[in-house]
Amino acid sequence: MKEMSAVVNYAPEKGSVELRSLSIPEIGEEDVLLKVANVGVCGSDLHQWTADHSWHVNYPVVLGHEFAGTIAAKGNRVSEWKEGDRVVSETAAIIDPNNPMSRSALYNLDPTRKGFGYGVNGAMTSYVRVPARCLHKVPDHLSFEQACLTEPCCVAFNAVIENARIKPGDRVIVLGPGTIGLLCAAMAKLCGAEVAVVGLPADAARLKIAEQYHCISITGDATAWAKERDGLGADCIIDAAGASATLQLALQWVRPKGHISKVGWGPQPMNFSLDPLVQKNVTLQGSFSHNWPIWERVLALMSSGALNVTPIIGGVWSISNWLDAFEKMHHGEVVKSILKPD
Repeated sequence: MKEMSAVVNYAPEKGSVELRSLSIPEIGEEDVLLKVANVGVCGSDLHQWTADHSWHVNYPVVLGHEFAGTIAAKGNRVSEWKEGDRVVSETAAIIDPNNPMSRSALYNLDPTRKGFGYGVNGAMTSYVRVPARCLHKVPDHLSFEQACLTEPCCVAFNAVIENARIKPGDRVIVLGPGTIGLLCAAMAKLCGAEVAVVGLPADAARLKIAEQYHCISITGDATAWAKERDGLGADCIIDAAGASATLQLALQWVRPKGHISKVGWGPQPMNFSLDPLVQKNVTLQGSFSHNWPIWERVLALMSSGALNVTPIIGGVWSISNWLDAFEKMHHGEVVKSILKPD
């Protein structure tokens, strides 16, 4: 059987990622074999590479859950798709259809869910097996380099639109100018909010990208901006940083009866009091993943041009040059690296 190169996370130790040769996967009756055109490098891929992640991984596993491509083959029970269709895939590779969350159309919250890149083999390779239920059509005019970033856009949509319910005129602070933070800022702007993106001195290049989305960029302390309107604080804080400590800043900068949407993962102990949450009567909302209607809406936004992901794309690397792509993101030289099969 024909072999293909794949970026494999093979053990829990730091740096346990390498290029391996694998067989093209076999597919089931309700699957498609997707020929990968482009796959985005996610912060979670980097966390598995540096071994500071907080989720279970089924080693060895091919990385990559942000991907788009064309259907190369399909199972005999797949009728809604044909070979050659341009598609993008959701991440919920395995779900329990009888789980109460799945039966409520919230399969992203099924606790038994397994995703590409950690639970099953992902798309940092040439071909990936995908359940047909995960697929969405990619319009002909939308490039695969953009379409493969539908997934992080859906994460941002869920955090901002579904879970934060931002209104026109709200003042919103986004903590963390990474991929998700910048896309959250873009989503908040689509809602008609005034948006400030907060980062560290090392984030200077990323904060410049925030300005391309017509956001204010702030290095360090955002207290003055948060309280500029009436002295009370921002209406909403989107915590998209990968650290626990930023939640303390969110509690400082949010106004009484304001809203915090936490989408960034932070495994570290907090070591601070949540009393301000009580005193200010603040809503703290976790936000995880996405589901079918969110994907359809995001693809509509991308297709119309209302949501432009081009500013965050730092370059395209071949699968064989995955390490350079990872390091460029890890060191903050680019916001988003995209891989392309050799």
